[in-house]
Order: sequence, then structure tokens, then C-alpha cells
Amino acid sequence: MKWLALLLSAAPLAAYPLDGYARTGIRRLEGYRLVHEGKLQGAIRLVPGALLREGQVVLRLRGVNDAFDITSDTPRDPALQKGIERIFGARDPSYSVAVLDISDPRAPRYAALRANEKKIPGSVGKLLVAGGLLDAVRRRFPGDMAARERFLRETVVAADTFVYRDGKTVPVYNPGDARVVNKRVEAGDRYNLYEWLDHMMSQSSNAAASFVWKQAMLLRHFGERYPGDAGAFFKETPKPALAQLALDVNEDPLRATGLDPGQLRIGTFFTRNASAVVPGTASYACPNELLHWLVKVEQGKLVDAWASLEMKKLLYFARPRYRYASSPALNKAAVFFKSGSLFRCKPGISCGAYQGTAINLMHSVAIVESGERVYLVAMMSNVLGVNSAVEHQTIAGEIERLMQSGR
Repeated sequence: MKWLALLLSAAPLAAYPLDGYARTGIRRLEGYRLVHEGKLQGAIRLVPGALLREGQVVLRLRGVNDAFDITSDTPRDPALQKGIERIFGARDPSYSVAVLDISDPRAPRYAALRANEKKIPGSVGKLLVAGGLLDAVRRRFPGDMAARERFLRETVVAADTFVYRDGKTVPVYNPGDARVVNKRVEAGDRYNLYEWLDHMMSQSSNAAASFVWKQAMLLRHFGERYPGDAGAFFKETPKPALAQLALDVNEDPLRATGLDPGQLRIGTFFTRNASAVVPGTASYACPNELLHWLVKVEQGKLVDAWASLEMKKLLYFARPRYRYASSPALNKAAVFFKSGSLFRCKPGISCGAYQGTAINLMHSVAIVESGERVYLVAMMSNVLGVNSAVEHQTIAGEIERLMQSGR
């Protein structure tokens, strides 16, 4: 079998609370709501933790513990550290993890294992692309949150060749349709900017990720004149300048809040056509910096409080779960989640999905709100020849039990 290489979060998921349709114009939300309620054909049934309303999604550290940070001096909670070491003690040493219990937001408890080891982030890097667009929108409407939401809802953009080639599908629904249809993104498809963000985060669409990144670049460059003459801009701007702008749109909001692009970077577009236009560079992430990113979201400091809350809603699971988030132990928990993977088979030897024998990266980033327990997890692994999707699901249950034990 030829080498198999996939950058994906392929199993379907959904983000954003289902009641967000009226405010955002994300039509999929209305379709999924109607299916879940039995008013539309489909098999979507949601676990209790997937049914939060928009008003129930809050930033847990904002205004409560704005000063907390993840640094090299952050002390480890002895009991939590012991529990994490027990969970991973007999597992492959490629596992690296950072965990923060914010059940008491005034006294967070931190634990970590090999948490500064960097790996290719895969689709986890889409977190940065979403932040880049939200930052560009903030720059365009610095003090007007209603204008930002109106811009994201009313700006409808047609896909171009940046979306090629991506084998993943996205859910498509228009009010009055008989069902939600899953299809590949094609040139000419029209979605508003909220929907493009949702396709990138909820379905982990590579096509949407490249297209959102492109819109962030155009908005940063043209400002009030967005989208400007996009064709001329990408054709006439020197390649090194395009490459630098591509990094800046995603990394400026990181730097502004104290995050380190030397530890967290998405350097290359997610589709071949986009990468041919904008040169790329290395991509990497580590659990500590991903946990740091989650902390800044919960503090309302990723871009600003409005953008942080939008980001958390974009991460919310409102569809049958998968990988880490699919643990039965989390059925009643609200889970805000992004995953990424990259697997390859050794030449001439076939292997299953998420069971790569040459490389088998699997990453999970999650905020879990489970009863009185609220905690953040960033985990990365490269365990060859095992089903890492199942392994991450199993680990999620073990971490949940550890957290519920209070140790």
C-alpha cells in the first residue's frame, strides 16, 4: 500500500450551541436542532452535555483570576501530579500532557508530563487560524461588538480555488430542506464568515481553514476596503511578504496576550492550492502552550473578551462525539474540544485510520465542565500501531475519574 498521510480531524463533530442560528446565521445549527428534535430526517441524537444554550457558555477565569498564567515556574499540585503520572506511567513515552483544574478558579491546580515536547499540531493549528480572523475583525471594528457580529453574519463569501483539494465534507442545510446534506466544499459555494469558521472548527474542514486564513489576510491588508482586489493582491505581492502576513495574522494575537509563537505555530496552509500561493514554514505545538492558550480564552484575553467567548462557543460540541470527547464518562459534561491527527503507514504495509505505523500523531485540546469540576486538558501523542482515537477516549475517562475524585 502507498504511504497514507492524512491531516485531519475526520470524524464529524459540531461546534456552537444549537440556539446560535438566529445570531450567527450558521444554518447547520438550525438543521441539527430540527433533526435532534425529530422534526427533520436524520440520525443526530445528542448527549445531555451537548445541549447548552448560548447564555450558558461563560468564561470561567475572566474577572475571577485574570492574573494566573502558565509559566516555567507554575507549581504542580502534588495530588493531581501523582494522578496524572499514574494514568500515563505504563503508557507510551510519546505521550505529553498538561492539565489545569479550575473548579476553584481562584486556586487552579496544575499538573504536567513532558509538556514542553513539540510535535506537528495538525488540525489543532486551526485554533490559531480562528483567532487570526477574530483578531482581524476586532481591528476592523475595535469597540463595536454588534458590528463585528453583523459583519461575520452578513458577509457572504464564495469559495475559490484555495479550497482545493479537501476530501472532507461539511453539513449543508437551508431552511425548508428535507435534511442536512454533507458535501465537499467546492469553488462557488457561498457561506457567511460565521459558517466558514464553523466548517473549519466543527468539521475540521481543511478547505474552510485555508479559506478562513485567506480572509484574515485580506481583512488585515485591506481593512475597510475588504475584500479589495484579492486576485491582484495575491498575484502581485512578493511571496516573502505573503508568507510573513500569513504568520502575522495568526501570531500577533498570541504575542499580544503573552503566548509564544516559538512554542505554538501553524506555518502552512491546509490545502495544496493555497500552499502554492502562500509559502509555508514549520508548524509545531506543545501541551503547555496549548494549555496556556486555553487559559487565555477562559480569561477573555485571546484578542479580547468578545473574541474569547466566540472562540469557546466555536469549540462547543453539539453533535455525536468522537476521540477524547466520546468517552461515556463525559456524556453529561459540556465539552469544548479540538483534535488533530496525522498518520502514515510504512511503505508496503497497510494500516487503519489513526493506527499509523510510520507516524501516528493524535492531539486533543479540551475544556471539560463536568458538574462541579471544570478542567482544561492539552494532550499529544505518537503511539505507533495502536488506535489512538480509542486510546484518547480511554484516557479521557481516566482523567475524568481523577478529577471527580478531587485528588
